[in-house]
Amino acid sequence: MIEEVRLAGLGVIAEATLPLGPGFTAITGETGAGKTMVVTGLGLLLGQRADSGVVRAGGQAEVAGIWNVPAEGSVADRVREAGGDLEPLGTDRAELYVSRTVTAEGRSRASVGGRAAPAGVLADLADDLVVVHGQSDQLRLRSATAQRDALDRFGGAGVRAALVAYRDAWARWRALDAEHTTLTTQRDVRTAEAETLRAALAEIEDVAPQPGEDVELAQRAERLANVEELRAAAAGAREALSAEADAVDVSILMGEARRLLERASAQDPALETFSQQVAELGFRAAEIATDLSGYLADLDESGPLELDAVETRRAAIGALIRHHGTSLDEVLALAETGAARLAELEGDDARIDELADELQTAARALDDAAALLTERRTVAAVALGDAVSAELSALAMPDARLQVTVSPGAASSDGRDDVALLLAPHPGAEPRPVSKGASGGELSRVMLAIEVVIAGTDPVPTFVFDEIDAGIGGAAAIEVGRRLARLAEASQVIVVTHLAQVAAFATNHLTVVKENDGSVTASSVRRLEGPERAAEMARLLSGLPDSAAALEHARELLGLAGSRD
Repeated sequence: MIEEVRLAGLGVIAEATLPLGPGFTAITGETGAGKTMVVTGLGLLLGQRADSGVVRAGGQAEVAGIWNVPAEGSVADRVREAGGDLEPLGTDRAELYVSRTVTAEGRSRASVGGRAAPAGVLADLADDLVVVHGQSDQLRLRSATAQRDALDRFGGAGVRAALVAYRDAWARWRALDAEHTTLTTQRDVRTAEAETLRAALAEIEDVAPQPGEDVELAQRAERLANVEELRAAAAGAREALSAEADAVDVSILMGEARRLLERASAQDPALETFSQQVAELGFRAAEIATDLSGYLADLDESGPLELDAVETRRAAIGALIRHHGTSLDEVLALAETGAARLAELEGDDARIDELADELQTAARALDDAAALLTERRTVAAVALGDAVSAELSALAMPDARLQVTVSPGAASSDGRDDVALLLAPHPGAEPRPVSKGASGGELSRVMLAIEVVIAGTDPVPTFVFDEIDAGIGGAAAIEVGRRLARLAEASQVIVVTHLAQVAAFATNHLTVVKENDGSVTASSVRRLEGPERAAEMARLLSGLPDSAAALEHARELLGLAGSRD
């Protein structure tokens, strides 16, 4: 339930507060006063698309609302998911603060429970809290989808459970069918892929490359191609470190330096450290000379045959890289994953046979689910037609009959049924689709009758009607007001209306007042009671708020409605 809505900078409404609360609220006002902006503001709080055209010149539009919601449940859970908080009201109810701001450039900001949130969160909450009906929704009632949705809502838990089961079966069948279609229609492509992959894996297996082998082979080839230069360098270095003849080399020089330091260390012990370091260098020089001898021995074993073998191996690995990737790592990755892919491709025939069996099972399950959904919709259709017809009788359409038909239709995720609302406005008339045979006024009453009936099986906390009374008047309008009051016994009802016959049944009457100071036109909202309410009712009836006859008629309407004013 919406307790209060505050509007600012919205169209002609500079600033206004709508005290709503439980029961039936009627909102009236002169043409151009801004009644539509009230509905627009509610729409913004419900997550509807923001339009910069609603922003009052020179500022930004702001809408804030206070909702009375269950302390636990889907609404509370969604608020907490968005990071918002609820203000406790006793043990089982709570207040939820929501707001929306729209700039002149069309940018929008929303807040839920004191935390910034996407407008989509507001829309999610609205699904559980509000049903909005305007003249566009009357037009929407002409669509087959809207008519099916109305029947499903009326069908209650039984239809909902059957629809969920059908959608699960539909999703299962669709997934299997898509896989089966892919495998059968792309068999030639997948066979060619398998042949290509098989040849690639065989080629890779023949070469059997190892990680990093291409880099290692490149280094070996470089070494073998320059073996003479390497031999000369290594031999010269070894000779300098440890000459085989009596020539002076590093080892001789190091030995001489060590002896000199050892003799002098008797006079200065500090030289002992240097003596030890020189000794270590001598030992290290001898080790390096030995290692160089080993290196030279390896070079002596290398020759043209080894270089040829290395280049042949490099060529084989290079061919793999050219054919199956851009690097050796990609070739090795193909070898690692290709076997599993090849097994999958080679198993297509078996999988197709398996899928065919699964599809048959899934199709039978889908048929069963569709039949159950059709059965429950058909039962609900009879009950909905009878209940709405009874409501239409009370809405000044005493001879009208609504027939709800369920017939075979194209399969979709919503079932295999075409649902149609057929209206016979008087006895002997052939029932015709409301999309073709109903006038605007008849559509208004059919929609209201449906909502009154559905509220008994699928209650909604709040209904918002924007000029649901379009195209009707007189006794029909009185009955519309009476039925809105009945709907308000179980739900909050907010109605924007231009008919006194409807407004008379409201328990809370608000009017949008337009004021002009000569330079700026602005509107505000005021609650009406007593004589003010009677005057507004008179204005709605005759256009003259102070007409004695209109005032008398207004009081009569209020009395008829059981008003205490």
